[in-house]
Amino acid sequence: MNDNSKFKNNLILAGVVLTLGIGATLAYPNNKAQTNTAMDVFAKCVAAAGAVMYGADWCPHCQNEKNAFGESFKFINYVECPDNPNLCLQKGIKGYPTWIFGDGSALVGEQGLERLSQATACPLNQ
Repeated sequence: MNDNSKFKNNLILAGVVLTLGIGATLAYPNNKAQTNTAMDVFAKCVAAAGAVMYGADWCPHCQNEKNAFGESFKFINYVECPDNPNLCLQKGIKGYPTWIFGDGSALVGEQGLERLSQATACPLNQ
C-alpha cells in the first residue's frame, strides 16, 4: 500500500469516527442540561413561593443545602447572615440554615429537596 492509499484510508476512518460521534451525540443528548432545567424550574418555584434561606458560608449544612440545588441555587432567595446580622436578628434566626416561607412558617436545619418541595408545594421533577 502506498502513502496515498494510507492517507485515503485514514481520511475515510476519520470521517467514519466523526460521523459516529455526531450520531451518538444526537441519539443520546446530555442529560445534565435537562436536569439543570428541571432543577432551575424547582428553584424558581421555591423562590416564587416566598421561601428564603438564611445561612452562613462556613456552615456545612448550608453548603449541603446549596449543593443539592447545584447551579440552580442562584435562583434561591438567600441571605448570608454574617453579612446581614441585623436582618437575621430581626427574623429571629437562631440556627443555620433556616428557611422562612411565604406564610411565615420556618424550618431550621438542613431540609433537603424533598422536604422543601413539601413545604412549598413545588413539584420536584428530577
